[in-house]
Amino acid sequence: MTASAAAATSGVARSPARRGGGGGVGQTRLPLGAAYAVMLVLLYLPIVLLAVFSLNNGTTLTFPLKGFTLTWYQAMVGDQALLGAARNSLVVATAAATAATALGFAVSQAVLRFRFTGRRLLLGLAGAPLVVPFVVLGVALFLLFTALGIPRSLLTIAAGHSVVALPYATLILLARMVGLDPALEEAAMDLGATYPVTLRRVIIPLLGPSLLSAWLTCFIVSFDEVALANFLAGGDPTFPVFLYGQLRFAQRLPVLIAMAVVLMIGTIILTLIANRLRSRD
Repeated sequence: MTASAAAATSGVARSPARRGGGGGVGQTRLPLGAAYAVMLVLLYLPIVLLAVFSLNNGTTLTFPLKGFTLTWYQAMVGDQALLGAARNSLVVATAAATAATALGFAVSQAVLRFRFTGRRLLLGLAGAPLVVPFVVLGVALFLLFTALGIPRSLLTIAAGHSVVALPYATLILLARMVGLDPALEEAAMDLGATYPVTLRRVIIPLLGPSLLSAWLTCFIVSFDEVALANFLAGGDPTFPVFLYGQLRFAQRLPVLIAMAVVLMIGTIILTLIANRLRSRD
């Protein structure tokens, strides 16, 4: 058999296998696509229903709807308890995001720029809250604050939220700092700049978008968190804790849903901004 005949025979022999393999890939794509569609429905359908029921002219969450109205949004504006809880969440999330971003920056800078024993341990401790259930962490912090005689307040919630938000800030900033050229810092210090000046005039400006992205991500994590806040809240609950406590009152549901929709839209906007900043940096 000549070389060309052998090649032709080999190609003919392989062609059914290729066709069979292509059919297998096509058959695999169908169930994967169906699973993906089911996942999207389960993820986004409740959000859509939440927005629809916030406009329902009735207090029962059932179909058919009794008409559309903005009454619940108007009632939300006048609900001082609800607005107070949302204000508490804004204060806590702002403080927690600021603290977590500052700590995440310090951890990332220490791990990448300095050589010392325990660098891996420090990085592991910064990421530990990702694998510890929030309920367990909430109980631990509650016992710690009780043992230290620290009363539960917005401050204790902010402290707990800064702990759970720290891994997000560290990962975002670490990913950006890896790409920074150390020669820029070295050049600044060779020209006589101290490390604090180099930090303020060189490093932080280069990390600006990533710092803002990390801050927004930590803000979202803190604002939406309920398990930890439930253990650490005092007399001033955050919005998720307030919402959870009010769910047993049926007449309050429409106003709570309206507020949840407003906060959900705000969270989506902040998430998109944070992702945009990360992609541009």
